[in-house]
Amino acid sequence: MFMSFSCWAKDVIPVPQQVSLSPNSNTQQISVSWYGGEATTFDLLILRTEFNVTVFYETLTVVADEASGRHEFNWTSAEPLECTSLSVKVRSRRNDRPTSESMLVYPQDKIVPAGSNITFCCIIGEGKSFGSFHFISETLNVTRLSRRAYAATVYNPKASPTYGYNAYCRGLAQSEISGAVLFVGYPPLLTDFICETQDLISAVCHWTEARNTHLFAKRLKTRYSINGRNCLCNPLGEYSLTDTADVRTRVVPLPPEELNTVASARNTTVRWQWRHSQYSCSLLFVKWSSHPAMKNKGELTRLRTFSGVGLRSVVLLDLYPYEEYSVKVRCGAQQNFWRWGNWSKTISFRTDCDTPSTPDVWMWMNSDGTGEILWKPFEPRKSNGPIVSYEVTLWSPDDNTRHTQIVPPDTFTMPVNLSGITVNNNSKVIASVVAKNPAGLSPPASINLPLHVTNLETITKVDFREGAFPLSWESDANSSCGYVVEWHEASCLRDCPVEWIQVGEENTNVSVKSDAFEPGVRYYFSLYSCSSEAPKLLKRWQGYTRELTPSSTIQLSTKQQDSDILITWSEIPTSHQRGFLLGYNVYLNNGSQLIPLASLSSQENREDTGGTASITLEPYADWLILEILATLGVTSLALIVVTFICYKKRKWVKGAFYPDIPEPKLPSDWSTPQSTLDVKPLPHSMVHIVEKPEWDSSKDVLVVIPEEDENDEGQGIRDEPVDTDESTSLRYYNQVVDERPIRPVTQTLPIPLRHHWIPDAQM
Repeated sequence: MFMSFSCWAKDVIPVPQQVSLSPNSNTQQISVSWYGGEATTFDLLILRTEFNVTVFYETLTVVADEASGRHEFNWTSAEPLECTSLSVKVRSRRNDRPTSESMLVYPQDKIVPAGSNITFCCIIGEGKSFGSFHFISETLNVTRLSRRAYAATVYNPKASPTYGYNAYCRGLAQSEISGAVLFVGYPPLLTDFICETQDLISAVCHWTEARNTHLFAKRLKTRYSINGRNCLCNPLGEYSLTDTADVRTRVVPLPPEELNTVASARNTTVRWQWRHSQYSCSLLFVKWSSHPAMKNKGELTRLRTFSGVGLRSVVLLDLYPYEEYSVKVRCGAQQNFWRWGNWSKTISFRTDCDTPSTPDVWMWMNSDGTGEILWKPFEPRKSNGPIVSYEVTLWSPDDNTRHTQIVPPDTFTMPVNLSGITVNNNSKVIASVVAKNPAGLSPPASINLPLHVTNLETITKVDFREGAFPLSWESDANSSCGYVVEWHEASCLRDCPVEWIQVGEENTNVSVKSDAFEPGVRYYFSLYSCSSEAPKLLKRWQGYTRELTPSSTIQLSTKQQDSDILITWSEIPTSHQRGFLLGYNVYLNNGSQLIPLASLSSQENREDTGGTASITLEPYADWLILEILATLGVTSLALIVVTFICYKKRKWVKGAFYPDIPEPKLPSDWSTPQSTLDVKPLPHSMVHIVEKPEWDSSKDVLVVIPEEDENDEGQGIRDEPVDTDESTSLRYYNQVVDERPIRPVTQTLPIPLRHHWIPDAQM
């Protein structure tokens, strides 16, 4: 006979008489125990109660516990125990038990390792309908476990974020939703477990987490224990490391305390105290650095190691005067050195002043014996303290009088006038500059002033390359102490602010760099020899970092010279040229375009802003009168020549331009008495008298041309117009006009004639 019992995840349901069940929701296990007498083999049946589906059935051999006499078996469920009711039968069965009326998802806040599978179940309320099951944003396939329970499995989930993953189910109504949170992570993994001591009494251990567990909540985070101390283990497991060593070989000294310093100009003593008296540091590591405002290029921090048992002070050497430093100390064991201890607190101090270094002195002399003594401000770590003043002295070996002047610390030039110093022709004038600070005076810097200023006509052009002006020269045997390269803006002609550098006597080239160089500014560079005498000018250069177009226009002026125009302009100042001028182009502006007139250089001309000038030509009377007289003379001469030719050729001219008009004549006489004829005018004929080139003026010819047939009204039969529009047509009728008879050429016509006279000139 089997006995049946129901197991629910939320409580342990006692079974009367012989069978008891004990569920474990975390492990999803049910512990079944019973009294079985002497038997050791049992049939165990586990069912899903509502559908009466068998999930486990086996014949087991279970030995009774010797003390209690009970038999016990642990069974692990694939689904959370909260999902549905289970029945355990050991030859008996238990009646069903009701479940919750609300929708629930199990397991709640489950923690699983990454890559494992996890099954959720959803229990819907009584009378409700199941909708769907979701994990994050994915809809899962479900399996119905019972009348109100459904299960879904998540396969191989990745490590979860800090807030975990959401698993939830929905009913058919939108408001019906319930869910749970799943945390997925990794078991702890540690490396580099090391223990050491600082005081030979206690130990400090360190380790490294080699893997992120992805479990961060308070109840999920990794907990650690050392030397068997109690520790709540991580839900996904635990990891153990062991370190064994002699504590005397793992000494890390504590940092020293109460640091103080005693400083001089170039050395400082650093002192400290130890916290524990049971040990003393035998290896010391001291680190000091300059104050940020006083740091020099290439040397920001200095480190130095000292050794000795029981060290409590060290001396720092080779410091810079009047400079602020910071220092800290750490220690290590000289014997069985393990590692350096922590740094002490940092303290600051300033070294004392020292006398200044020698100033860097140069000069500028004008042609009239005036000029300036120049010196550079001290670079960092050269003044060795705040400069109080400068002392400038002028003197000559021939003059026992010294002219000394005190100059403020922010002044780096002093004017000089050699006319106030008595010198001979072969003598020299020496200028000396001394710097003063609270520690005293610097060594003097002296320079011989030239009594006569020399110059060089040849100036070599130098190109700016790779951020510098490369200068080179031939070695000079008289340069016993090297060379000085001086430069200044070319626009300056007197008392110029100059820069200079000292060059060793073994060098014959240098690259001049300066942050003050600007494009479009011409610079002059001068090379001087350094010797016991006054500096001697050896070579000069000029150049631009970058050439630009001139910054000012050309001022043009014009002057009319007779019919020519003279254009003149002034030279552009050097400061406005901003480049080497290669020539000028002259153009004529006609209002629409520029017409080239002249190019005043054979090289390529540089474009610039240029200049313009308007030209108004004024009349000039003398030349105008001469032109008029010349024109009249030529015209008169031409008229005279034409008149003379016409006179000599007058017959030809008359025949060609105005010939005589011949009178009309008949070739023969008419034998009629000279009486008046009563003849009725009749329609007339037209006569054309034509003079041909071969015409003989001694013969008179009258050509009679018959008229066309006309009607009684004198109109042409064919309605053709009468030829009356010629200006030279004359009409004659058959009347006697003189006493000679008229002789027709061809025949005598008893009809009137119309004569059309055409002069020879029109033929």
